[in-house]
Amino acid sequence: MDGININAAFDLKGKVAVITGGADGIGKDCAVVLSASGASVVIADRDIVKAEAVAAEIRENGGDAAAVRCDMLVEEDLDQLVSRTVELYGRINILVNNAGGGGGGKEYPFDIDLGYVRRIYSLNVFAPWQLSRLCVPLMEKSGYGAIVNITSMSSVNADPGMSIYASSKAALNHMSANLAYDFGMSGVRINCVGPGATRTGALESVLTPEIEQTMLRHTPLRRLGETRDIAMTVLFLVSPASSWITGQTLFVNGGGRQTLD
Repeated sequence: MDGININAAFDLKGKVAVITGGADGIGKDCAVVLSASGASVVIADRDIVKAEAVAAEIRENGGDAAAVRCDMLVEEDLDQLVSRTVELYGRINILVNNAGGGGGGKEYPFDIDLGYVRRIYSLNVFAPWQLSRLCVPLMEKSGYGAIVNITSMSSVNADPGMSIYASSKAALNHMSANLAYDFGMSGVRINCVGPGATRTGALESVLTPEIEQTMLRHTPLRRLGETRDIAMTVLFLVSPASSWITGQTLFVNGGGRQTLD
């Protein structure tokens, strides 16, 4: 039997990764983890100051990182993100579409309008589609390509005030499953990671001890997620270890749904 080299299965040396929304939360941890596995990382975010701070932190720890300002709702910014990455590193191998928005139980149908709906779908569906479309030819040319879209448990849950965010994330799941066929011909894999309740700044801003205990009653592993849990799953899905996995949505949720009673 052939020898098994576990380190090589997760080695990203020589790979270039673009992470959107990489200045904090899940995106930041994805940048840190992929860098620790050897990738050069480009942190794309609207907040260039915070993005530069993350890049500097990675460089201080021996990694290779750069920051690019990018508003996911501006098509020209998406073009410039790709061109700037190629200018810096000559290629793109990995794309993590992490930037997103909406939800929070605030989408009561009579309190939002079509402008809001268009914005959330542009951010959660159309921007990942466009960035993927821009990156896949470069991935094919480089000989290695993996895309991970960060979706949500909301894509399969049903909760009040979540209709637009939840449906956009469900669309992202299904879009990715279909794109797996289109991109597979180029040797590029595309998958989704669906976090459950994860300790990001957004969650902590609304989390109370009572809400947390309710969520934990629906969670077999009896804890909420950490951003590192999500980032390590992303590492698996962009690494050679998952070379025969595409078109899938992997929910990372402690075995539960973290819904409220």
